[in-house]
Amino acid sequence: MLIVAALGGNALLQRGQPMTADNQRKNALVAARALADILRAGHQLVITHGNGPQVGLLALQSPSKDGYPLDVLGAETAGMIGYMIEQELENVLQHDRPVATLLTQVVVNTNDPAFSAPTKFVGPVYDHQQAQIIADANGWQIAQDGAKWRRVVASPVPVEIPDTRVIQLLLDAGVVVICTGGGGIPVIRQPSGNLTGIEAVVDKDASSALLAQSLGADVLLLLTDVDAVYKDFGTNTAARIPLLSSQDAVQFDAPAGSMRPKLTAAAAFAKSGGTVGIGRLQDAAQIITNQAGTHVSN
Repeated sequence: MLIVAALGGNALLQRGQPMTADNQRKNALVAARALADILRAGHQLVITHGNGPQVGLLALQSPSKDGYPLDVLGAETAGMIGYMIEQELENVLQHDRPVATLLTQVVVNTNDPAFSAPTKFVGPVYDHQQAQIIADANGWQIAQDGAKWRRVVASPVPVEIPDTRVIQLLLDAGVVVICTGGGGIPVIRQPSGNLTGIEAVVDKDASSALLAQSLGADVLLLLTDVDAVYKDFGTNTAARIPLLSSQDAVQFDAPAGSMRPKLTAAAAFAKSGGTVGIGRLQDAAQIITNQAGTHVSN
């Protein structure tokens, strides 16, 4: 089977962990070990990943007036994270399979309403007062993320992945492909057909669902730091949900910035005839065989 595995930003950098290169490399090794089990089971694999913590930190380190725009910072993080995953996966596989990282452009619509209502969390977490000071200094918007506050940016819907044909060429050659990092590099298509970058962060789950559809993948894995979708998550009455229909996934009550994008993406891919599994990175192989996680189907 062809499997697209989407790694959440929190799967690569645990909540509360210092954003050091050493921590991210250690987490990349954990990811590589889990992903290697999928390959050893005989499947083809495309790996995508988030970049919310990393791109936000780069933006914070960049001067507000003359700094690099988010599309360029997204490309930087895609290269950095892709390199770490690629190297660790090659090492775990003992260099038995070719692995390649592809910087992937994703086309969005300039009229997308997301540009006027940012919801995508990026960067470190702060208390409210500290977040407000940083936001005022940089002209950013902030929103509450659990007990803390973070920067929010536009997260437009991906409409096209021009690099799909390159990814298919690599798959046909037996390559494990790491792509669409951070949801892909956000670009718009000019009337001339030329592509140019735009300030945004595309949701990684939405891009992964679009990519899985475009490639005709059998399974989409949305991997994060929780083992399944839960009703009343974070409360004493929390209950794991093993199975959802695509319609139930769309209607499920979940916060906009956390599980909601995964459920929306899952429903979109399930409606196209694919199977979706949502759960922990460490359980990836078990999710494929219906032994773990939440499964979404049409």
